[in-house]
Amino acid sequence: MAKDSAQLAALGDPTRRRIFELVGARPRTVAEITRQLTVSQSAVSQHLKVLRESRLVRAEPKGASNVYHIDPAGLGQMRAWLDRFWSDTLAAYKLAVEKPPEGPK
Repeated sequence: MAKDSAQLAALGDPTRRRIFELVGARPRTVAEITRQLTVSQSAVSQHLKVLRESRLVRAEPKGASNVYHIDPAGLGQMRAWLDRFWSDTLAAYKLAVEKPPEGPK
């Protein structure tokens, strides 16, 4: 649960969500991400650090830069956590639908 909390907290910030979406669309460097936002390169780097620590993105060294990618392992953990709610909700719905109607009282 601690990792899930860190991931949800990381995505709670609108700038980090936008960075995550940009990296999700295609791998990018800090400079490429910065050009898409209205924050400094230093701020983007700080946001990426939070996303890396929560295992939502990973960095791949390429020359003098890092290219950021979605971290499939970390994202998979968060998805598994969220899927539990979906499974529980579907199970509760199935029980409600299959419950025999109550007769007149």
